[in-house]
Amino acid sequence: MLPLNERPYRPCVGIMLLNNDGKVFVGKRIDNVTEAWQMPQGGIDEGEDVITACMRELGEETGTRKAELIAEHPDWLNYDIPQPLSDRLWQGTYRGQQQKWMLLRFTGTDADINIETEEPEFIEWRWASPDQLIDLAVPFKRDVYERVLSVFSPLI
Repeated sequence: MLPLNERPYRPCVGIMLLNNDGKVFVGKRIDNVTEAWQMPQGGIDEGEDVITACMRELGEETGTRKAELIAEHPDWLNYDIPQPLSDRLWQGTYRGQQQKWMLLRFTGTDADINIETEEPEFIEWRWASPDQLIDLAVPFKRDVYERVLSVFSPLI
């Protein structure tokens, strides 16, 4: 197993899903005993473009694809995962994630959201105000969330 600092980042997409009230979808992780809330995210499959990955992940994590693209963050954003978690999640393959963030407008209703998917990631979900996102996130994701908000806030 490579040392953490020599491992690559996992290519990933992040999704800031807004409702009509300007609130953001967050889910409470099913695999974490702490209050770990996050926006939908997930790996980009080999040969898959970012928008396709975004819509696939949205469907896999929220049970719906009822959304339209508003904006794409101009940069790829990285975060490192603590080594014990990295070793467990990916058997030491990656050091963290490199994400392309997308801002989407939710076009459905709350009834369209179903987190009881084939492989659920969330045990609970809610709409949060953008200013709550940093405090809801696990510490190692907070810098990325701040950078996402710095670009997307004017569009909310």
